[in-house]
Amino acid sequence: MKVSMTVNGREVTGTVEPRTLLVDFVRNNLGLTGTNVGCDTSQCGACTVHMDGMAVKSCTVLAVQADGSTVTTIEGLASDGQLHPMQQAFWDAHGLQCGFCTPGMVMASVKLADGNPAITDAEVRHGLEGNFCRCTGYGNIVEAVKQGAAAMVGGES
Repeated sequence: MKVSMTVNGREVTGTVEPRTLLVDFVRNNLGLTGTNVGCDTSQCGACTVHMDGMAVKSCTVLAVQADGSTVTTIEGLASDGQLHPMQQAFWDAHGLQCGFCTPGMVMASVKLADGNPAITDAEVRHGLEGNFCRCTGYGNIVEAVKQGAAAMVGGES
């Protein structure tokens, strides 16, 4: 089947089997390997992308379901060589360790923090329940999301 969508601001097309997952299309067809495959069961959140303005786990979306959609991956957050405020906050607050979960955490955090510059620890912890990190213990991730939320003021989502 042929699919067309806008990915990171660029129109893309491809031919996929009907069962191809969006995560596989993004990684294998487009070469955007920042979106990770962690579990294939929507449990870990490593594959989180933005689709039509929503944070979605791309291992639960078929590429054909994304036909006509606008998709942003972790590679599409930075602009003009500058990290997105949430990416910078993860860097500054050491909200990563091995880095495997980081793209999905950042993508989920951008949507979680959008419009909430004073997000609380409890809101972050609840909002990221579907994203797992096996390395950091979450303390630095929570701090990174709070810093990123404060820095996102002005509509930089």
